[in-house]
Amino acid sequence: MTILILGSGGREHTFAWKIVQSPLCQKLFVAPGNSGTAKIAENIDIKVTDFQAIKKLVLENQIDMVVVGPEDPLVEGIHDFFLEDEELKNVAVIGPQKDAAQLEGSKEFAKEFLFRHNIPTAAYQSFDATTLEAGYQFLETLKPPYVLKADGLAAGKGVLILNDLNEAKAELKSMLVDAKFGTASNKVVIEEFLDGIELSCFVLTDGKNYKILPTAKDYKRIGDGDIGLNTGGMGAVSPVPFATESFLKKIEERVVKPTVSGLQKDGLHYKGFIFIGLIKVGDDPKVIEYNVRMGDPETEVVLPRVKNDLVEIFQAIANQTLDNIEIEIDERAATTVMLVSGGYPESYEKGKEITGLQDLKDVIPFHAGAILKDAKVVTSGGRVMAITAFGDTYQEAIKKSYQNIEKLHFDKMYYRKDIGFDL
Repeated sequence: MTILILGSGGREHTFAWKIVQSPLCQKLFVAPGNSGTAKIAENIDIKVTDFQAIKKLVLENQIDMVVVGPEDPLVEGIHDFFLEDEELKNVAVIGPQKDAAQLEGSKEFAKEFLFRHNIPTAAYQSFDATTLEAGYQFLETLKPPYVLKADGLAAGKGVLILNDLNEAKAELKSMLVDAKFGTASNKVVIEEFLDGIELSCFVLTDGKNYKILPTAKDYKRIGDGDIGLNTGGMGAVSPVPFATESFLKKIEERVVKPTVSGLQKDGLHYKGFIFIGLIKVGDDPKVIEYNVRMGDPETEVVLPRVKNDLVEIFQAIANQTLDNIEIEIDERAATTVMLVSGGYPESYEKGKEITGLQDLKDVIPFHAGAILKDAKVVTSGGRVMAITAFGDTYQEAIKKSYQNIEKLHFDKMYYRKDIGFDL
């Protein structure tokens, strides 16, 4: 098969790394890709939302399958674009159709779905600029901290958790009236705060059947001890030690099953990954959010633990035969630590040469915001590289990740030194 992956991050490099191991993959393209994918596939400089350019690429290279990494093309309807085009309709697309992608595209849509299908989640209300005063009043009924979520896509940065009521009111106004997150915050969901420990659950579905992948926990804040600004993710651990057998059973019964059957009941067409952001409150799972694709950096610890041929799994999703596949999991723990550009998640410089890659041992470096320039690997984004390691325990794996990071260097390189600290 000839396969195309859309995206340029660590998640997409992980997909590429796994897909090229499959004897079913004859040729792999990644658009736009990065310095990591450049070594194992052919990068094509196309935007993930330029559907016409993607169509041209697919037809010219007789591509059989498109694996969609990020959320933007899914929310904009790339799967529907393929289905509605006579020349493209037989190409397999891994990722939900536009109607189902609203689970990530709109926080309000997701909350309505959760309530409609009795899936445990926080109480909420949503507001726009015309109901700002009502938003202030709702905040006054809640106990701190206050959770404000931009309704639309805000690149993982549209959630604010604030302890001060006046600050929460000021931020609500900034989001709704001053467009703090652009059109993403035309509408804002205010939620009750849930106190607990977070984890992510990943589900594969072909629209009828589902399979659950290993759990993972990522670390969102920029600073050690989980302080500072939210980022796209600074590291991850899989499996999650506190997710016991009985807790995983609760997740499946109370969250996964009603989610998959809810998609069917609502006529939402879904072939791909469902990422369920959960919080363990006491001994019960509650849903914080849905994403309609794999998480990043969780992909970098979840996929390496999956022993199956990934292309076979994707074929089963496309053909709705996922029930015939038995997912095999590596029992070892996997950890990853994200190296980021100095200044991230605020402004940062690009074009810094990364050295020491040839000295890495017993780890898998997944490139993210990095590209090849004049035969050198240089930084091109905020989150630059994820260093993944295996170990019999997550402590052993994390030690390997950190030992190897010491061999790497780029100007103003930063990383968290406490991934897994709270486990």
